[in-house]
Amino acid sequence: MTQDLHAKLQNLPMEPGCYLMKDASGTIIYVGKAKKLKNRVNQYFVGAHDFKTTKMVSNVRDFDFFITRTEKEALLLEINLIKKHRPRFNIMFMDDKTYPYIKLTREDYPTLTVVREAKKDRKSKYFGPFPDATAAHQTIRLLQTLYPLRKCKVMPKKVCLYYHLGQCLGPCEYDVDPKVYQEIVDKITRFLNGDNKEILHDLKMKMKDATEKMLYENAIEYRDLIQSIEHIADKQEVQTQDRSNRDVFSFYSDKGYLSIQGFFIRQGKLLERELSLSPLYGEVEEEFTSFITQYYQKHPLPPEIVLPPLDDIQILEETLETKITVPIKGYRKKLLDLALNNAKNQLYLKFDVIEAKQENDESLMDTFSQLAHRDVHRVEIFDNSHISGAFTVAACVVFDDGKPNKAEYRIYKLHTTNSDVDSMKEVLYRRYYRLMIEEARMPDCILVDGGKQQIDAAKAILDSLGLDIPLFGLVKDDKHNTSGMMNPLGELKNIDKNSPFFFLLTRMQDEVHRFAITYHRKLRQKAQTKSILDEIDGIGEVRKKKLLKHFGSFKQIKNATVEELMEVLPREVAQNVVQILSESNEE
Repeated sequence: MTQDLHAKLQNLPMEPGCYLMKDASGTIIYVGKAKKLKNRVNQYFVGAHDFKTTKMVSNVRDFDFFITRTEKEALLLEINLIKKHRPRFNIMFMDDKTYPYIKLTREDYPTLTVVREAKKDRKSKYFGPFPDATAAHQTIRLLQTLYPLRKCKVMPKKVCLYYHLGQCLGPCEYDVDPKVYQEIVDKITRFLNGDNKEILHDLKMKMKDATEKMLYENAIEYRDLIQSIEHIADKQEVQTQDRSNRDVFSFYSDKGYLSIQGFFIRQGKLLERELSLSPLYGEVEEEFTSFITQYYQKHPLPPEIVLPPLDDIQILEETLETKITVPIKGYRKKLLDLALNNAKNQLYLKFDVIEAKQENDESLMDTFSQLAHRDVHRVEIFDNSHISGAFTVAACVVFDDGKPNKAEYRIYKLHTTNSDVDSMKEVLYRRYYRLMIEEARMPDCILVDGGKQQIDAAKAILDSLGLDIPLFGLVKDDKHNTSGMMNPLGELKNIDKNSPFFFLLTRMQDEVHRFAITYHRKLRQKAQTKSILDEIDGIGEVRKKKLLKHFGSFKQIKNATVEELMEVLPREVAQNVVQILSESNEE
């Protein structure tokens, strides 16, 4: 961390607002909100994080911030900044994916259409969302068969074929009382809100009447309409205890990914859709709150949203201006649990399916062999971990035939003054010099996390040791996701992101970082438990614990008088503590 960045962190205000992380080129790579800017932004540069957050922070060279009056303003500003800058590390709402709605216009001669965006306007009424476009179009076709609404986008001068088929009243050429259309609109509204009993009853009576009059073709038409209505109604599988409209969202996070599941309930009937499965770079609840707010930028608000417990529930409710319920029992809680289970299953399904493919796919190592131009069975991958240059460690993880060999894992403490390139050189030299001395098995292929600069550094070490081992760097795209493998000649091999081989590479990256970060945390925790108290004669672990328990914090111990310390310590030891702490700059 540079001195300028450190000074900027120290001077952040303890007020709500938004922060914008920037890379070396000044590009905004992440936007977040905070209740207290100083605390939240500093968290990124203190302590150990997971793989993806650490990679994001490693790209940060500067940041800007905006102070807001309230947390609600911070949340709204965050969404607007995400929409404006589209930072590559933020979870974007469904990659702009939308769901179909049925639009009923509020005109003298209304129309029905399928749209992908439910706008906030007074000229139309929206019904949905539907699970897919097919369901929406089937419903439209059924309604247009049942009711003679206008079909033309632009009103013609004369009636068309729809009029002669009895599917339009011909308002373009004939005067039609608007009250007739209002009655039709009321019936369509009831149908789209789930009330189809009246329509089914009328159609069944017409079918019976046509049968009695031996108008069998007409009876068949009515029968088909009845079956279509029942088919559409049956697609909404789960029914709740009332006929209310509400949305239910829950989330699950693991393996550096966030899975969000949403249920849309209309007139008590539930439609299920997986909304998002994305890499996670920020705090889980913050990303989830951001996602929900983005969602309702594009979709109509229901009277009620059901969510799991969140710190920002009140702020979210004020921002969205609708009722948010956090149930602890009852059928709402069952729906929430169902959404959670779906989110969890979707996340693990993604990983389980691909892992199963890997275990049964011998071609994965063939892909490595083709790239390396030799048989590859053992692959070693390296990763460095540090926070602001402190506690620098490196990890080496070994995969044999695509499976982790944990007995061969190695961890290294590195010089903290090293650059990332120097750290790469140091760990590779130590690793392979040791294997040469011990005449141990060498890998068939080596992977480093980085581009040409890291590859060149690793190649220089291998050359100095006289080792001829295929070497590749895992290269990122503009969204900082692994996109391919680069060899020492700078030749890039793109990898299909849906292939089992790509997932194997991702699994290797996650595993080596997990191993490195675990050791990094141990070093940091050990350092945090050590303080200047350990250097004072007469203070051991027992007395240090008593002091901290009695005074509550190191700062309170430092501000204590000899008499106050004597409540826990002998006089001579208390005097030593006061003297040494008064000369110390430790806080």
